[in-house]
Amino acid sequence: MKLLHAPTSPFVRKVMVVALETGLADRIEIVFNAASPLQRDPALTSLNPLGKIPALLLDDGTALYDSAVICEYLADLAGDTALFPTGPARWPALTLQALGDGLLDAAVGLRYESVMRPEPLRWPDWSQGQMAKIAGGLDVIEQAVHTGLIGPTLHHIGLITLGCALGYLDFRYADLQWRQGRPATAAWFAGFDARPAMAATRPHERVA
Repeated sequence: MKLLHAPTSPFVRKVMVVALETGLADRIEIVFNAASPLQRDPALTSLNPLGKIPALLLDDGTALYDSAVICEYLADLAGDTALFPTGPARWPALTLQALGDGLLDAAVGLRYESVMRPEPLRWPDWSQGQMAKIAGGLDVIEQAVHTGLIGPTLHHIGLITLGCALGYLDFRYADLQWRQGRPATAAWFAGFDARPAMAATRPHERVA
């Protein structure tokens, strides 16, 4: 299998965490792809017409995307039933995954706005709207830790996604100081981010 990968992408990180947790990482060949939203790369669009990473090329030539699909494929391939629970436990896990993915969509979109869009074309109201999504998502995570929906003994795709989202905020939005006013989330993340699969996949700029 080949994974189109960039070490700064939180969605790629999500896939790599699952690959490590399921013991499949050694079966995946990493292929770097910057996946610019402004330039379509044929090497990527041949696998994912949306031009987004991650994309996974299977040995039979099948291409899978996006991160949610790839993660579930890897869990199924490994026979791991904990990452994607069945029965009533499935829906909270998938809902938390959606929360983390949505938080990341807002954070990545906001970065594109502030870094890639020319300054005269930036729209402050839109940026504030994305930041409001991030703050709302963080507040729901804090509540979920208090109610036990998120806890130190739980481990599933929703928590992996949230962990990658919080890690991305540390990486790209250090000035946000998201931990302020959210002590339960901060404590949970400190423990979760220490997992070997999380520690091994922390985002970083690629060294040529």
